[in-house]
Amino acid sequence: MARSIDYGNLMHRAMRSLIQSVLTDVSEHGLPGAHHFFITFDTRHPGVALADWLRERYPTDMTIVIQHWFENLTVTDEGFSITLNFGNNPEPMVIPFDALRTFVDPSVEFGLRFETQEEDDEEDADQTDIEVEEEPEQRNAEIVSLDQFRKH
Repeated sequence: MARSIDYGNLMHRAMRSLIQSVLTDVSEHGLPGAHHFFITFDTRHPGVALADWLRERYPTDMTIVIQHWFENLTVTDEGFSITLNFGNNPEPMVIPFDALRTFVDPSVEFGLRFETQEEDDEEDADQTDIEVEEEPEQRNAEIVSLDQFRKH
């Protein structure tokens, strides 16, 4: 059987590591400047721990905002735990990185989307697509041929 490079899995691990690094920095130093996060995750994923009333209200997915008030942000290799305020009710939750669907920092127009088989029937069951959403600056592209630099 031919060996191939599993770019989808490699990207998934790289993006998970990026989110882990960002959240670890925030847990140690707080949110810098105007940075804040919208994180959407699958509430049905194994390992997600939520209050029963939150799970009933968000039976498939939930978006949390990490901005003004949060406590006890702890990051591990598998995910993170955090306490957020819901109408003056502090609620602890545990979210595995594999449960994430989106991670967005609107202050710098940066976002990641993790698409799974359920969301895209055209992909293989084992494959996860990662889409980076950024607003790039408008620039004029110039195509340069490398042939002009080669020795003949």
